[in-house]
Order: sequence, then C-alpha cells, then structure tokens
Amino acid sequence: MIKNLLFWLTVTIIVMSTFQSIRQKKYNLKIDYSSFLSDIKNNNIKEVKINGKEINVIKKNNNKYTTYIPINDLTLLNKLINKNIKINSTPISEPNLIISIIISWLPLIISILVWLFFIKQIYNNSKGALFFGKSRAKTLIKNNIKTTFKDIAGCNEAKEEVKEIVEYLKTPNKFKKLGGKIPKGILMIGSPGTGKTLLAKAIAGEAKVPFYNISGSDFVEMFVGIGASRVRDMFYQAKKNCPCIIFIDEIDAVGRRRGINFSGGHDEREQTLNQILVEMDGFNSNEEIIIIAATNRPDVLDPALMRSGRFDRRIIVDLPDINGRKEIIKIHTRNIPLNKDVNIDIISKSIPGFSGADIANLINEAALFAAKYNKKNVSMKEFEKAKDKIIMGTERKSLVMTNDQKELAAYHESGHTIVGELIPNHDPVHKVTIIPRGKSLGTTFFLPENDNFNISLNKLESKISTLYGGRIAEEIIYGKKNISTGASNDIKIATIIAKNMVTKWGFSKEIGPISYIDDEEIIYTNKIIKNKNFSNYISEKIDKEIKKIINKNYLRAKNIIIKNINILHKMKNKLIKYETLNKNQIKKIIYKSKINNLIKNNIKNKRD
Repeated sequence: MIKNLLFWLTVTIIVMSTFQSIRQKKYNLKIDYSSFLSDIKNNNIKEVKINGKEINVIKKNNNKYTTYIPINDLTLLNKLINKNIKINSTPISEPNLIISIIISWLPLIISILVWLFFIKQIYNNSKGALFFGKSRAKTLIKNNIKTTFKDIAGCNEAKEEVKEIVEYLKTPNKFKKLGGKIPKGILMIGSPGTGKTLLAKAIAGEAKVPFYNISGSDFVEMFVGIGASRVRDMFYQAKKNCPCIIFIDEIDAVGRRRGINFSGGHDEREQTLNQILVEMDGFNSNEEIIIIAATNRPDVLDPALMRSGRFDRRIIVDLPDINGRKEIIKIHTRNIPLNKDVNIDIISKSIPGFSGADIANLINEAALFAAKYNKKNVSMKEFEKAKDKIIMGTERKSLVMTNDQKELAAYHESGHTIVGELIPNHDPVHKVTIIPRGKSLGTTFFLPENDNFNISLNKLESKISTLYGGRIAEEIIYGKKNISTGASNDIKIATIIAKNMVTKWGFSKEIGPISYIDDEEIIYTNKIIKNKNFSNYISEKIDKEIKKIINKNYLRAKNIIIKNINILHKMKNKLIKYETLNKNQIKKIIYKSKINNLIKNNIKNKRD
C-alpha cells in the first residue's frame, strides 16, 4: 500500500508540473513600464497583447517581454495606434461557477479517493478488522484446474477409492435414485509429500467442479469466534457453487481432541472445530459439498470428526512402492531431456522410502546439476549426484581433513562395508565414501533389493552388527583407548532397534511376545497423565535383554572383521586413494581377496 501511495503521489506531482508548464507564459522577460513607453516612442514595438494590466510585447527584432500597467493609462491606446502597432486583447471573463466549486471541493474529493483506495486494498488483502470473519479459502474454478489422475502415480489404491467420488459429482442422480449417499467427509492419511493435496485437486479436475483449498491453521486467530465465522463463510460460499469440493489441509491444526486443555472448551480452536462439526452434519443438509481433509497425525483428531456421517471414509496415501516410483519418475521427467544411459528401473530401485515430493526434488536437483555443467540433457551421473546430495547431504568441500582423519574415516566406513556385505540377511552395499557430507565424515549406503514391509529377526540382528562395524574397525586398528566419537549415531540407532525388538516386537525369549511401551499417555479429567505400564523388575529385565542382543551382534561383527583384516586394510587404501567406491569396486576388493586367500590356504595345505 505504501508503494501504491508513493506511485500515485508521484503521478499527481508530474501532472501538476505538466499543467503548470503548459500555463507558463511564453514572455518570461519582465521590464518596467517606463522602458515599454520608451520602446513605443522609439518605434521598436511590432505587436502587443493586452490582458488586463498585463501587456505581452513583441519587438520588431522578435524579442519578447512582459510589463504591467501601474495605473489606468488612458493615453496608451492612442500612442499605440499612432505608431501603427498591432494590438491584441483578451477579454476579462468572470470565473466559472462549476470550476470554482471544483477547486474549492478538490482537497475533500482527493481525500475521499485516497480513503477509498486504502479501503479497497484492505478488502483485497482481507487484513482489515471488518474482514476477519471472511473465509481465506483459495477458490479454483473448474476450468482452471488442469490436474487429473494422469498426473498422479504411486497411489493406485487411493485413486480407485476416490473414483467413486468423481462419478458421484458427475452423475449424482445415478446414486440418488437408489437412495445412496456419498460420504460427506474423506480423510486422507499419509506421510508428508505422498501427494494428498495433489490427489484432492485431481478429484476436482476430473469432476470439473469448483475446488476450495484452505489450511487448518487459516481458521485459527487470536480473536475468539473468528475461526467459526470463517467456517460459516466458507460453507456459505461453497453452497453457491454446488456441487463442489472443500479441501482442508493439515486438519489436525484445528481438529485436535477436545477436553484436554486447561483453558476449558471456550477457546478459539475448539469453537472452530465445533462449527466444522455442525456444518458437516447439522440440521442444514450439505449433500453436494464433499469435504476432503488431509493429515499425517490421525491419532490426535477428535473422535467426533471420525464418526459415521463425517470423516467416515479414510484413504491411506502411503509411500510409493518400486512400481509407483517408476511411474512418478516418468511423470516428472516428461518435459526433461534424458540421456540414453538413464535407467528408470535402477533409479526407482535405489530410492526406497522416497515420497512423491522427494522424487520430484531428486529430478529437479539432477536437472540443476546438468544445467550447472552446461549439458544438453540429464544423464545417470547427475541422478547419482542428486541422490547422494539428498540422502547423504551436500559435500563439505571447505572441510580439510588431515591424513590421520582420512585414515580413521576410511577404516570406520570399511568396517561398516565389510560387515554389511559378508553378514547374512543384510541389504547389499551400494556405495561407500569418505567425502564429508552433512554432519558425517563418511557414509556407507546400503540398497535393499526390494521394498521391505516386514523385517525378520535375522535381518534386524544383521543390521545391529553392521552398525557396530565402524566402531569395531577403529577398536581393532587403534585400540580401545583411541576409539573416536564417530559411532555415536550408529550406537543410538542400534540401541533403538534392540529396544524395539524387546518391548514391541517380542523377539526376546525372557520377556516374551508382550508389548512394554514407556510413558503411555492417558487422558483423564482434562489432564494428560504419564503412565508406566510395567514394574521396575520388568524394566531391569528389558535392560538386560537389550544389552544381551547388543553384545551378541557386536561380537559377531568383531569376528567377521578379524577374519577379514586384510580386506579391511585394502579397502582403507582404496578409499584414501579414490574417496568413493561403488558396489562393483567393493565386491571386487572383498571377493578377490577371499579367493586369493583360499588359493593360498589350498597351496599351504598341499605342502603340509
């Protein structure tokens, strides 16, 4: 608004200056009246123009000047006629009444226009106190929604479930004839970035209906009652454009469970939630308004939202599997020139756990790398760089490591790699590097062959052993007193896995298949009470079992590294030389060394 005000002020000044310049007299030179009379006497004047007491003079040499009559000179006209000087005159007119009124009212008119301008700005931005209660939902007209189901991949089951809604919005009479009612509320549950908002927009794009998009936080204000007013206004606007879709993103911001706040039930958020409940299933029927909400925390939502007649249909939008990742990559690379060496199957296999948003970010980073090096297309090399950047972090090129630090990092990562490759039931190693990335000085990256939905006991134990491989390699090479703190995160993850094996997954013979979850939250009389649902005796047994699992797999990893100490040294040397090794180079180092050892042992046995 300040920029707009300055703009119009500048325009006004320019217009006034231009007007003044137009009105400015051509006769800038002013002389006294006596000099004018002298020019008449000397016959130097060609033409005069009389305007009241002002006289504009043109001399015979075409010079111009202005003078003023000090008193009424009755002889002036005779003097001019006698000298044959051309005389022009402008009639003295009375001021126009309309112009006088406009001039007198001009300041007030300008003030009113400026006031109206500011009011319009406040209205457009919806920031004025008079507009707090208006809905902030962004409306997309049906012709402006270009997203369809063709633009979505990786959630085929969710797409199948929402096709029924599209059919209802297109042909509602087909369902009404048989007395069928489409669900009013659809709750999309999924991790961030899985495409919940995109799926809701595709429903509107397929059905060709208006789409209202709003976030749960847009309802809540510091003033009590504003959120409820916005809900009413949003449904009022939606009723005018039925059938339509209202999409509420992050509904947990306003739909949390009631009755657990010390402030009682009169706070702003609870009033907003109450109004949503009333609009969804109150006395007023809103059959042709379908409400879609998205959240990644369904456990905190109020039970009244989840009951039948409200958000009674739940659609799980999960992370895409390997086939889903392939389709998502194909969609996002439609407008990107790819090199012939790009293999979508390998890319999709190498990014387990990536959401749709993560894949889009991966492709964008690869395109940026290609543009950085002035390439005409995106190759597999750029995809590998982008993947390393997202998973392991940006290279810390400014960090200069000493030779001793490089050697320590190389031994540490070699320990992870050897244990992970040689231990059974572990994901195969994909890459190992000692280039500092993010917070780590090196990284070993394992790539699962398939998507893991359930993990076996053997695989969990192998994971714990591999996590301790780096620390064990340091211990064997440098001794216990010289172990570094580089394994702190490995120890943390291994301990969490072991604890879950005992308390959640029932993999302990001593504890048995019983769930022991710490600090369970119980809601009672508007308070949250922390409840420990097991005794101190059980707690001691859990600690012993966790330690037992850790020690078992620590020793298993240690035996693998001791037996393959030569491979550890060779891999360390290669890492110091090349800094990064891929899976083929790793397998060559490990299995070539093992074959050579077998040959040496056979020769030795024959000699003996």
